[in-house]
Amino acid sequence: MKTTEASLPSDVTVAALNLRLHAGEVLQIVDVRNGGEFAGARIAGAKHLPLAELAARHHELEGKSPVVFVCQRGQRSACARDQLTRLGWAGVASMTGGMNAWSNAKLPVEKDAWAPWALDRQVRVAAGGLVLLGVSLGHFVHPLFFGLSAFVGAGLVFAGVTDWCGMGLLLARAPWNRRRS
Repeated sequence: MKTTEASLPSDVTVAALNLRLHAGEVLQIVDVRNGGEFAGARIAGAKHLPLAELAARHHELEGKSPVVFVCQRGQRSACARDQLTRLGWAGVASMTGGMNAWSNAKLPVEKDAWAPWALDRQVRVAAGGLVLLGVSLGHFVHPLFFGLSAFVGAGLVFAGVTDWCGMGLLLARAPWNRRRS
């Protein structure tokens, strides 16, 4: 069982984390987002460990320092915190609000020079392009192509209602969204 010297609440606000970092507290900031998201903006010094790899790679974390998980909005980091806690770790927290809250607080971020667009922006461009293609083909080629636009629209409504986006999951696996070594 891993233990830590300092204690952390299970959820840490952006302001509290920033204060702890500026006070010189030794914390392991672990970003559980995909490679493209991590490359686009991250807290300085954060370790990249995608949520899907946490169970297999948790041994890479140091057991003496508290761990604060970060994601885009706070949901994946809460899952990571719960997963690590089930594995016997103590001193594990999730940053509430994720990188969205960090950015909204105008706190500094590191960014890779080659970073791809944010995933939500890629989804908007892809969805808009498919709708435009469907309308154009429906108008100029055959009316059945209007179905493409309807399909994309239905997918966007489904994504909004369920907070699950198949297009986003596909784009996250695209080569340009994989972090380069």
